[in-house]
Amino acid sequence: MELGMIGLGRMGANMAQRLVQGKHRVVGYDPDQAVRKNVESKGIEPVAALDALVGKLKAPRVLWLMVPAGEVVDQTIEALLPHLAPGDTLIDGGNSNFKDTQRRAKALAEKRIAYVDCGTSGGVWGLTEGYSMMVGGDEAVVEKLRPIFETLAPAKDQGWGRVGPAGSGHYTKMIHNGIEYGMMQAYAEGFSILKHKAEFGLDLHQVAEIWRTGSVVRSWLLDLTADALGKNPAMKGIAPYVVDSGEGRWTVDEAIALDVPAPVITLSLIERLRSRDTESFSDKLLSAMRNEFGGHAIKSE
Repeated sequence: MELGMIGLGRMGANMAQRLVQGKHRVVGYDPDQAVRKNVESKGIEPVAALDALVGKLKAPRVLWLMVPAGEVVDQTIEALLPHLAPGDTLIDGGNSNFKDTQRRAKALAEKRIAYVDCGTSGGVWGLTEGYSMMVGGDEAVVEKLRPIFETLAPAKDQGWGRVGPAGSGHYTKMIHNGIEYGMMQAYAEGFSILKHKAEFGLDLHQVAEIWRTGSVVRSWLLDLTADALGKNPAMKGIAPYVVDSGEGRWTVDEAIALDVPAPVITLSLIERLRSRDTESFSDKLLSAMRNEFGGHAIKSE
């Protein structure tokens, strides 16, 4: 098959390269000229404009969007529409909010353009290991795209599947990321406890390596944790500041909307927010309250 890849950042370029390796033709667009030049050596055919991208593909066309969630997706679709025709398909492989995906799918369906959402996991390792893909969209359309998903997945029949109608792929990926928040927080807290038990002088990298085999807590996240501890055991040069992509927040919002208790995911999100508060007013106020009622000492800055 052939398709257009829009957005050739690291993940988009890696996905396009894996498709090329699987004998698919990929025409790629990115607004950054340096990025376009870089992917040319990987077998991807770069173009400098969206209309040129569409023009290089045979109808009905398949275009894969790997652009930041939010307004950029809408802007990209708006720019593409004058060049598309009934029967074309757009795939959103980014981390869009599922409500936005449902809205876009409905609007494009009126123009007889298919919209498929592909929640994609695998990060920078996807090029060699394959991607986990949670696909939402019309069943017949997804089936036509099967060769693409089979090439990107770890194996033809593993790591991907159509999970439901438009929006369901991004919804499933949202919950996937919420679970990821909780797992990461548990690993981080556990290793922090180990580090603070100074009398044992534990080698955290060694412990991580032991747990990687046979342990009930083994996982790919633990593999990556072991790798990070091997490179930088004391986490030197890394600020205790953790960002979030937004999907953890959406997961917590959805849990509240559905009256589903999700304390671990919620607290892991709160911990990320707390990491950014270097001048915590609440902690200062807590210290002041303890001084007021009990005369406890206040630690000065």
